[in-house]
Amino acid sequence: MDQTNPLIQQRLTKLENLKELGIDPFKGHFTPSETCKQARDQYEEGRQVSLCGRMTAHREMGKSRFFDLKDQSDRIQIYAKKNLIGDQAWQILDLLDLGDFMGIKGPLFTTKTGEISVKMEELTLLGKAIRPMPEKWHGLADTETRYRQRYLDLMANPQVKETFINRSRILKEIRTFLDKRGFMEVETPMMQPIPGGAAAQPFVTHYNALNSDFFLRIALELNLKRLLVGGLDRVFELGRNFRNEGLSRRHNPEFTMLEVYQAYGDYRSMMELTQSLICEVAQNVLGTLTIEHKDAEGNAIRTIELDGEWKEIRYKDLVREKGGTDWFDLSAEERISRAESLGVDLGEKFEDFEVSNALFEKLIEPTLIQPTFVTHLPKELIPLAKISPEDSSCVEVFELCINGQEIAPAYTEQNDPITQRMQLEDQAGGEQQKLDEDFLVSLEHGMPPAGGMGMGVDRLCMMLLGQESIRDVILFPQLKPKN
Repeated sequence: MDQTNPLIQQRLTKLENLKELGIDPFKGHFTPSETCKQARDQYEEGRQVSLCGRMTAHREMGKSRFFDLKDQSDRIQIYAKKNLIGDQAWQILDLLDLGDFMGIKGPLFTTKTGEISVKMEELTLLGKAIRPMPEKWHGLADTETRYRQRYLDLMANPQVKETFINRSRILKEIRTFLDKRGFMEVETPMMQPIPGGAAAQPFVTHYNALNSDFFLRIALELNLKRLLVGGLDRVFELGRNFRNEGLSRRHNPEFTMLEVYQAYGDYRSMMELTQSLICEVAQNVLGTLTIEHKDAEGNAIRTIELDGEWKEIRYKDLVREKGGTDWFDLSAEERISRAESLGVDLGEKFEDFEVSNALFEKLIEPTLIQPTFVTHLPKELIPLAKISPEDSSCVEVFELCINGQEIAPAYTEQNDPITQRMQLEDQAGGEQQKLDEDFLVSLEHGMPPAGGMGMGVDRLCMMLLGQESIRDVILFPQLKPKN
């Protein structure tokens, strides 16, 4: 604690003065009768209420004092007069600072200016803030401080608090939607002996009790498919994945994923489920299917219409539109040359299918603002999906893109154990230790045909809540340690 800071020192002195009065601000107990918002919404003149929260404003008017008391729901004005609360409570008020927690009892009334207020009759001190609150009128603008000390961000910026309250509501609505459709929520291990279900760099940890290295999961997929084998026909999991890769405005190494699997479904049934899920969540949380994204000045920069047409277009058609109608007729070397001429930065060891995908991700995906199902992706990208009967170079999948980024991929799941083994072996590149042999054995016991969908919850929240950075929808985003 910085005892050289004069503001902190003043508050510490007040703390000692309170203790001299026999008041320990950290031992108070108080049970509110309702929230500040409920008190305002259910106003009756003279009705007794018990409210608690932070003191966020303080005004003196002669022998009277007015405070703003704020809890998660709202703020309400508190009126205090010495002859109503007694000498000791008045002394306590002299020793309070903005940010202190208190409990108030008294009747509701309306001031001459029409402000609903509480006439303080009893005061209980519930917590003393040793450090001052962020500047009220200027909010908290420093981006790094906002992310490192999110509690200050929530305290100073009401719109930030509203974003995270709505994120919680989005998660609740996702669960409600899937429950109504007969899906069962399950939990599967976050630590796995083999990282499977995606091509990504895992985090490695050591399990002391087993004396073995384990991996934080990179996907939920394989364990959920094991449940289909076991006879659980509709399952979903909302959980964290971990990928030891880049940080950006759209990527956080620890992220929340929804995965849904439905026996006897396919990518078409997942298409309907995904669109219905997003629209129902948006309507129930936001009350609208028109999503506006605004700049720092509050000007609309784009509008997403969820109740409009959800386009469906094949991956190869999009690539041809941007890369040329002869794109897939070119040699591998010619594709690299053309991609680079279009401004696509390619790595040194890009395989041919990765060149096309780099073109898609860099030049096409960012333009897909309105809901678009991109279907029939190359089989090399998704080894866990079924080969399309119409084009053996593609798989039966879609990637739903909204707001210029992928929100949800979905597959007709591969349930042929022989084909699945070959596809995973190709992906592993001959490294047998990368194969999840138990998963392949489970398929040999028989898995029903199924549709599966994965949805990036953080990206969904970015899209629905009008946020441009993933860090603005994650309470505590990953940052480099200060030291």
